Amino acid sequence: MAKQSLIKEFFLFIKHEKKWWLIPLIAVLLIVCTLLALASSSPLAPFLYPLF
Repeated sequence: MAKQSLIKEFFLFIKHEKKWWLIPLIAVLLIVCTLLALASSSPLAPFLYPLF
């Protein structure tokens, strides 16, 4: 439950402080982290290496 409140608090911070530019930055970081996790432990790794 603490994780949900942290995410909710983060989005409330973005809304209150008008830091809308953080949303694409966080999205790109999550996508890169996901691709790195898949590249290290997945049979799809040979297909993901050309992306990096």
